[in-house]
Amino acid sequence: MTEARLPRGSVFLVEDEVMIRMMVADMLEELGFSVAAEAGEINEAIRLAQSTHFDFAILDVNVNGKVISPVAEVIKARNRPFIFATGYGSSGLPEEYRDRPALQKPFQLETLAKIIDAALKSATV
Repeated sequence: MTEARLPRGSVFLVEDEVMIRMMVADMLEELGFSVAAEAGEINEAIRLAQSTHFDFAILDVNVNGKVISPVAEVIKARNRPFIFATGYGSSGLPEEYRDRPALQKPFQLETLAKIIDAALKSATV
């Protein structure tokens, strides 16, 4: 019998590549998080960022060729932590958010866990 884990929190996930979004959602669930909402397009992400309850977000920097900044602004205004996911390295982050945690794609489960823990710890300080 497997031991039941208490949920660690809920995540808002923005990623335009469906297969990557599914993979990250699986990784989050493996780490004990639930996915509160998912978006693959900027306008949908803005709407969900405004209306969905979540503990933190993971944001793809480039969503269908559009920069994620409008979504990050909504989440920042709600005082929720967020992590960027990018294939471009930290130089690919929007300039005003270069101090935020970033995952370099592709990433492993252990790296995701470490970035989430760091982001959540810094948000509670």
